[in-house]
Amino acid sequence: MTARRIIPCLDVRDGRVVKGVRFQGHVDMGDAADLAARYRDQGADELVFYDITASPQGRTLDYGWVRDIARLLDIPFTVAGGIRSVEQAGRCLDHGADKVSLNSPALERPDLIADLTARFGGQCVVVGVDSKRAGDDWFVHQYTGDPAASRGAGRRTLDWIVEAQGLGAGEIVLNCMDEDGVRRGYDIEQLTAARARLTIPLVASGGAGEAAHFVDVFQQAGVSGALAASVFHTGALTIPDLKALLATSGVEVRP
Repeated sequence: MTARRIIPCLDVRDGRVVKGVRFQGHVDMGDAADLAARYRDQGADELVFYDITASPQGRTLDYGWVRDIARLLDIPFTVAGGIRSVEQAGRCLDHGADKVSLNSPALERPDLIADLTARFGGQCVVVGVDSKRAGDDWFVHQYTGDPAASRGAGRRTLDWIVEAQGLGAGEIVLNCMDEDGVRRGYDIEQLTAARARLTIPLVASGGAGEAAHFVDVFQQAGVSGALAASVFHTGALTIPDLKALLATSGVEVRP
């Protein structure tokens, strides 16, 4: 397998990075551009920016903001937030984003995945999945950026990721909502089940609290990348220290 990726995630609301616990109680973590520059300098492999209120508010993200971020970075970055058309995705890419990520809009119209892949190639198309356990299974949720709007999507998670892959998605980001922000480790069981059903890259999201959690998810779940937010935003863990531990644990990472 190629080198595993470390991906800081920036949930953005009105130009500020925010972070909650299980998608609620968001607190301000700083300026999006400042944090992006910090992670670039620390050696992040990629960045992901989610405009968390775009889909609940029925709008798309600010293309000028995407352009400004692109001017700061020399590493790949993904943007998400209310992208509902090929035109909107194209404008994000034209303004400097390397990938676009779909979540609620893809659930509303799954063929959007195929449309984007046909136009831009699967390497540009990420499907984000917000997943929560119910009994012995996991189910997809949508509009999770707004607690008042969040609701179940009526789909089994493992079915939806396979469908998204079949429609041409180049990557799945699986955000395990039960672990989001609680820092007790990634949901290895769910991620392992997802990895077994996919042939495209899978990125783990939700639960990172210490360096050992990254070692566990790479070694046990076989994911291609690990996404995290609060553990980086607070300075509890730095990317150089994390990569050093991963390397000594036998996990291949980029310097």
